[in-house]
Amino acid sequence: MNSFLKVAINFLAAVLLSSNGLFAQTPNKIKWKEDLEIYKKSLEEKHIDLYNTITKDEFENEWNKIYKNVETLNDFEIILKLMHLTRRVNDGHTSVSLRNMPIHRFPLEVKFIDDKWRVVKVSNEHSNLLKLSLVAIDDVPIEELSTKVSEAAQFVENEHSQIVRTGEYMNISELLHTLHIIKKEHQAVFTFLDINNQKIKATLTAIDTDSLIKTTDFVHLTVGIPEITKPNDSSFNYLWFTPIKNTKALYINFESYPTFEEMQVFGGKLVNYISKNQLEQIVIDMRNNGGGDLYVGVVLAYALNLADSIDWKNGVFVLTSNKTFSAGTSNAALFKQLLNAKLVGQPTGSNPNGYQDMDSFTLPSSKLVITYSKRLFRLSDKANTALQPDIIINQKENDLFNNIDTVLKVLINRF
Repeated sequence: MNSFLKVAINFLAAVLLSSNGLFAQTPNKIKWKEDLEIYKKSLEEKHIDLYNTITKDEFENEWNKIYKNVETLNDFEIILKLMHLTRRVNDGHTSVSLRNMPIHRFPLEVKFIDDKWRVVKVSNEHSNLLKLSLVAIDDVPIEELSTKVSEAAQFVENEHSQIVRTGEYMNISELLHTLHIIKKEHQAVFTFLDINNQKIKATLTAIDTDSLIKTTDFVHLTVGIPEITKPNDSSFNYLWFTPIKNTKALYINFESYPTFEEMQVFGGKLVNYISKNQLEQIVIDMRNNGGGDLYVGVVLAYALNLADSIDWKNGVFVLTSNKTFSAGTSNAALFKQLLNAKLVGQPTGSNPNGYQDMDSFTLPSSKLVITYSKRLFRLSDKANTALQPDIIINQKENDLFNNIDTVLKVLINRF
């Protein structure tokens, strides 16, 4: 090898080493004290009534503990302490959102059904775990770990949304590790029980959120009834209607909100269909409605009120669950009043009387998003409680195993 080639190779190696060193540099340290000051100042300025439950002295004492110990805590320990503090504000719209954080999740989702934490979504690699009940993670019993997670979970307004949020946060590896539930930050042994109460263990590895969102490599638990089929020509995946077979009823799936103008168009089509087919009952399914613009929901009520064939004394039903939240709860309460609707299913995850209309700000250094309430709504004569159904129906385990929606099955059988 000639001397020129040796020099060139050595030079190239030096450049590569230098480049690798640059890419390997530690990211800038988060300026947590500055962020904490902005967190407190902004919440006091922006929240409609920050100290309605926790006193200012209590809030400041907890905030000071975090502020003074910043240097001894890692990033997620600080975030966890902020989550605990923010929960004490005690409204479901004032929370620490993790949407900007580089968190990891284990590839499964669980839901509390018939007093068990059932797997409702899981990666194809572990599809055998679907419908099993989770009983431990790294040998920490489900009762202990769910209690710890529930105390940190955000967007909690009452005991019903606390159950939902606990399930949603139970797969975040950084949270489980900081709570001392799992030994390794991104890997853990999950223990399940099958239908015969036999234990099944699986070692799962957490995946970063961006990769998890992009992948379609999951199997889902689905429930339904044969009388209801989603139409192929619906304009929205989250808002559509279809007749309920062998009845004079119409099913409306209302999971989220379009624009005001789009709801006007939807309402016009809806009323024309009801009138043309002389339908007598309406079922508005809001069990998965997590919120939006309640005034857009009022447009739907206005449109439905124009349908004269409906049995307005006994023929309107609104389905709710512990996932019905924010504007979803508000609209369910308004539908009860404006449409004489009977509420069916489970209590809602938020309260019709409470602090709502969520906005947010971002802490500049950590990029942590903080949400807060801007308004106070009073849509019920009962304070600090969920919207209660007139007819309580819960999903049954036996139906779950057969992919049957218990709530719809029981309700349709009443027609």
